[in-house]
Amino acid sequence: MRAKIWKSAVRLDARGNKVVVADADGPHEVRCALAPQRSARAEVPGQQQINITRMIVNADLEGVSLWSRVEVLDSQWDIVTPPAYHHGTRKTRHWSIDIRERPG
Repeated sequence: MRAKIWKSAVRLDARGNKVVVADADGPHEVRCALAPQRSARAEVPGQQQINITRMIVNADLEGVSLWSRVEVLDSQWDIVTPPAYHHGTRKTRHWSIDIRERPG
């Protein structure tokens, strides 16, 4: 499956403070696999639906952190856990990233 990832970048804000933001240079297209983790539907007014999915990408992906954004399945997603590196043979090493769908 194809996904777009906005990597993290450090910028200076108007006051000269270093701030981590999603990189405005544009999305980077990656191939990924998605595995649903957990979800919760809103049963009472005022609640929201939560949808968590694990995204598995190649090991050569760098610059992705909790401040990055993902677009996949025609939705915007936030990264909810730091990317976890899984070492193995050259064919099997990868990053796994848990992402949460942004509300509508």
